[in-house]
Amino acid sequence: MSRSTSTPHEIVERALELSRADGCVVIADERSSANLRWAGNALTTNGVTRGRTLTVIATVDGAEGTASGVVSRSAVTADDLEPLVRAAEAAARDAGPAEDAQPLVGGAKESAGFTDAPAETSSEVFAAFAPALGESFRQARAGGRELYGFAHHEMVSSYLGSSAGLRLRHDQPTGTLELNAKSAGPGAAAARSAWAGRATRDFTDVDPRELDADLARRLAWAERRVELPAGRYETLLPPTAVADLLIYQLWSSSARDAAEGRTVFSKPADGDGDAARPGAGTRLGERLSELPLTLRSDPGASGLECAPFVLAHSSGDDASVFDNGLPLPATEWMRDGVLNRLITTRHTAGLTGLPVAPGIDNLLLEAGGSRSLDEMVAASGHDGPALLLTCLWYIREVDPATLLLTGLTRDGVYLVENGEVVGEVNNFRFNESPVDLLSRAVEAGRTERTLPREWSDYFTRAATPALRIPDFNMSSVSQGV
Repeated sequence: MSRSTSTPHEIVERALELSRADGCVVIADERSSANLRWAGNALTTNGVTRGRTLTVIATVDGAEGTASGVVSRSAVTADDLEPLVRAAEAAARDAGPAEDAQPLVGGAKESAGFTDAPAETSSEVFAAFAPALGESFRQARAGGRELYGFAHHEMVSSYLGSSAGLRLRHDQPTGTLELNAKSAGPGAAAARSAWAGRATRDFTDVDPRELDADLARRLAWAERRVELPAGRYETLLPPTAVADLLIYQLWSSSARDAAEGRTVFSKPADGDGDAARPGAGTRLGERLSELPLTLRSDPGASGLECAPFVLAHSSGDDASVFDNGLPLPATEWMRDGVLNRLITTRHTAGLTGLPVAPGIDNLLLEAGGSRSLDEMVAASGHDGPALLLTCLWYIREVDPATLLLTGLTRDGVYLVENGEVVGEVNNFRFNESPVDLLSRAVEAGRTERTLPREWSDYFTRAATPALRIPDFNMSSVSQGV
């Protein structure tokens, strides 16, 4: 092996050879990315990057329990390996016993391709997309619109090896497209703005011309402006907004936090108190929605594929470095409207008496609905004004006990009357809990892949339907666009 460079699997093997700890897990993440950016109907920048991060997890057994030390560093070469391994071992010796300590996941298991070179992306991923983007620029220019946005594609090849015998590999492509159209006219006309986004694995299934056509329709809706006060309105949440809310709900569904009374999934203080029943301190088994909603994660979901085993670079209540390599089966967090699972590590599963259910890097909400968002619009606003949102922004938690969230609408809130969009209204600040929204939703449309706008830097693999909420709480008027 060269002293200056080596392949990821060689780095993993050499780090394991160097380890003097009682246990060791090594994760090598090889990243490459390509991007395009544009403004005013013209490309502005493009680029390709590559990088490597190596994480070493050392475990040291002691009289009081097993300690762990975790050290991650970027741009690691063979020359950097021994100091990195020793640093992880020193961190483990200096730490107290790890609360989440478990035997390392064992088994002499090796993924196909573990010794192969990492997968890489390049500007070629945009070979068909870039010409279509150029056509969308011409299309927008002819229609008096200006397009802004970016396309980003990343490939991460993760190699996981352990002293317990695991040799696992996963290649994760992630692509995002965000497109913003602004009217090019003078004065107030130039303030009109509309947004669309897509998630993709390879950019072969996204067409910027279709997105631009939808944005042109939205800018036309905005030619009429209507001011509305704060209040509760019948509201259509598009898939991107639903995904943003439910991702936050998933992130807040730690079984340990729920069992200890800290979250919306905790049983109220006047609950049955049956401490012997697994999950007795949680709301597992309770109906959250009258609609037959199933919220699930599945590493093999078509178009949303993600790592089928745990890749944990640090520990917390919803992840444990000791679980690295643990297989991830499909998990139903909510089944037919009933809370079915909360996130557990092996450690927190033991504390709560619940099944092991680690987090998974995708999320799907399904209800069997067949109507498109346009069809849901046609059925709205017949008993009073209804609102059609584009997306949510700046989502923050207000109260963990109810999972009350606040945030802003952005890039288009539209007024629906008698089944037709009749204009754009002002933006709002909202105050809502996704758990409460699920209990009040009266219709779910067709599930479709979507890009969560707020969390697109962290979580992109989602498929949800639009939801109809009869009384969405627009708590105050916002001056944002």
